[in-house]
Amino acid sequence: MQWLIGIDEAGYGPNLGPLVQAAVALRVADDDANPWELLSEQVKRAGGRDDGRILIDDSKKVNEGVHGFARLERGTLAVLSSQAGLPLTLGDVLKRTAIGDSRDDLLHEAWFDVTQQLPADVDAEATVAVGRTLLAAMERKRLTVGPLRTLVTPTPRFNMLLGKWGNKSNVLGRGVIALLRECRRLPGDEPITFLIDKLGGRNYYAAMIQEAFPDGWCSAEREGPEICSYRILGVNRPTRLVIQPRADGAHFTVALASMFAKYLREVFMREFNTWWAGQVPGLAPTAGYPADAVRYMNAIRPMIQQLGFDESAIWRLK
Repeated sequence: MQWLIGIDEAGYGPNLGPLVQAAVALRVADDDANPWELLSEQVKRAGGRDDGRILIDDSKKVNEGVHGFARLERGTLAVLSSQAGLPLTLGDVLKRTAIGDSRDDLLHEAWFDVTQQLPADVDAEATVAVGRTLLAAMERKRLTVGPLRTLVTPTPRFNMLLGKWGNKSNVLGRGVIALLRECRRLPGDEPITFLIDKLGGRNYYAAMIQEAFPDGWCSAEREGPEICSYRILGVNRPTRLVIQPRADGAHFTVALASMFAKYLREVFMREFNTWWAGQVPGLAPTAGYPADAVRYMNAIRPMIQQLGFDESAIWRLK
């Protein structure tokens, strides 16, 4: 048995809204277990005709099209429902999953609604039923969903960290360190493999990883643009880390982390857009990415000034 822990993010590129990073743990019986194959009757990758199975894939692919958010929500909450009942509030999700200052930071955001009911688009009972079917299949295949963890960095903290660490890649790296520290505390002594989507253009991670494992020694196996792999020596269990581009399409747990992060980011942006539309009637929503974010920021700037907000609390500096 070993733990596979996928780590990914959503919202790294936008100028508006929070950065969300997530980690999903899965215990597997065999080192070469492929959850997509083992659960092929219950889950599928994105693409092709929807046939009732849950989509588990790179969140950008799952979230495509008119019904993308519903597919994203269905898959994410089906997995989460194995650990929590539905419906539940956004606050409930964060109590179960958020680490660090995530929840306190969000409570300071004017747009954040802790009482938001989830699911937002799909039927709760149907999603629970799908989740039960998935859980039963996992038990038969000796797969166990472990902790789901998230770190949310709203704009004020993002800009504060940016000023401290100098560039946004370091902000992302600090979040990965926090998730590694949290997830390495899994009970038992079973091996852990962390699977992480590449952080921007960085090709060397030993120094960053060492911060998460100060009681051990990070030994590089391979470093380069296509894959970086490391082992942690001197800790209480075999621990390995693999960092590669497009990991959310290569590894089941990274795909789930990608979906979980994207789902929360989408829910947050719905709240963000709803709140600002209440201040500026007729305002079209935004996903927060640079080109459209300028349009949105120009539209809300008079109200930002009227409300006495600091623009740095709304607009990411990078």
